[in-house]
Amino acid sequence: MSRKTPTLSKSKAHVSHNGLAQNPPLAWASLAQYVGFFTVGFVLASAIFMIIQTQIALNAQLVMVLSIIVGAYIAVHKFIKHQQRAMGRGEINRLVIGGVAAVWVLTVIYFLAIWFWLFDAVSREVLIEMTQQQPLPLLSSFIMILVLTLVSARISIWALNRLLDPKRRTV
Repeated sequence: MSRKTPTLSKSKAHVSHNGLAQNPPLAWASLAQYVGFFTVGFVLASAIFMIIQTQIALNAQLVMVLSIIVGAYIAVHKFIKHQQRAMGRGEINRLVIGGVAAVWVLTVIYFLAIWFWLFDAVSREVLIEMTQQQPLPLLSSFIMILVLTLVSARISIWALNRLLDPKRRTV
């Protein structure tokens, strides 16, 4: 009966399809920093677009998509600058989910601030009554904007990751 001795020094590098070693994908904890960059970029772009909206009428969905693109650019640019490589598919997916979750947490905080500090009791009662009488338009618009944020974040992070990939630029 022969036994194989286990190898204790396993390499942490992954092998790509061309046989070259790559860095392993980052875990959630190390991607949190880039989710923060995404969020900061989104907040800064939203603030700038809110200032612009005082002079020019802009579509709210356009503002959200442009703010997500700015946040995605900042996050992807910082990732590539720090890691010296492009993101993998799993990292892109985690950044999309984390970034959209952070955007929606900020949106909920913003809505609650408006709800408590801007609306009086009568305005709140009217909005609650309108929502109870016709909840479907509110629900469908909520789903539409959620899908819009997910799709725009995914497409912008993927496209910017390809555009800023250091290996594609040197070829």
